[in-house]
Amino acid sequence: MNLCITPNSSIEFEKYYNLRWKILRQPWQQELGSERDSLEQQSYHRMIVGENQQVLAVGRLERVSQYAGKIRYMAVSPEAQGQGLGKQIIYALEALAQQLGITKIELNAREDALGFYQNLSYQQQGFSHLLFNEIKHFVMHKTLAAHVHHQKLKTQALQKIWHDTIPMSKAMNMEISYFDENSLFTHCDAEFNQNLHHTMFAGSIYTLATLTGWAWTYFLLQQAELNGNIVLADANIRYHAPIKGGAYAAVEQQNVSGELSPLKQNNKARIKLEVQVYCGDNIAATFTGSYFILPK
Repeated sequence: MNLCITPNSSIEFEKYYNLRWKILRQPWQQELGSERDSLEQQSYHRMIVGENQQVLAVGRLERVSQYAGKIRYMAVSPEAQGQGLGKQIIYALEALAQQLGITKIELNAREDALGFYQNLSYQQQGFSHLLFNEIKHFVMHKTLAAHVHHQKLKTQALQKIWHDTIPMSKAMNMEISYFDENSLFTHCDAEFNQNLHHTMFAGSIYTLATLTGWAWTYFLLQQAELNGNIVLADANIRYHAPIKGGAYAAVEQQNVSGELSPLKQNNKARIKLEVQVYCGDNIAATFTGSYFILPK
């Protein structure tokens, strides 16, 4: 059975890059390593592996701006051609893009792949460039619908609260791109939040994480049909790596603990949770916070 996964280990990445090179670079006598660029660490990587863990197809998504992404380095091994694996990679990257709040995808398609992308609703915009003085590439675009989830009205209401009452959230253009009972994703404007090193300002990372945890607590109250004032009681953040390009923050249900039941007796409740802030597929910061909910 074939699986679409995110490469994590050094061995998986070696296989991932090797297929890129064999399909996209080796036939044109390009050296090993030419299949990589400076955006690897801040991008999102997906690959399809077979039963023997052989890599059958790969693709990469990079964030160009807060709402725009680019798909690059699409490759399918010769023995797996015609099985729909390229389409599977595209669908996986598009689904991820929607969860991240990306609404427009761009790619540069080789001339012999135009039909493949057109069948997936990508529209040709014109000539892009000539690779290795031989391979014509064409710019293609596709508009993605915003991720539809049944909590949309609640997330819109919270975003309005943020922007109306917390000036920093509006300046950062913080938004919720995905929410269900198990996960919450938020994102912000990368360009506004850059420091002099062209990485994300530590204060912006902290604000993104803090408000993401606050949002999860807010939604817990909504779901329980309870009222209360949410305040951050204690917090700690660890910065693991600089964030270049866009970032997103995530809360997962498995990283949340605490009870709201004390509110029913007019007592304060406490929720403890962990927020991960990502740069590409990598965790760049981990925020741990305790939020008190005070009875109104």
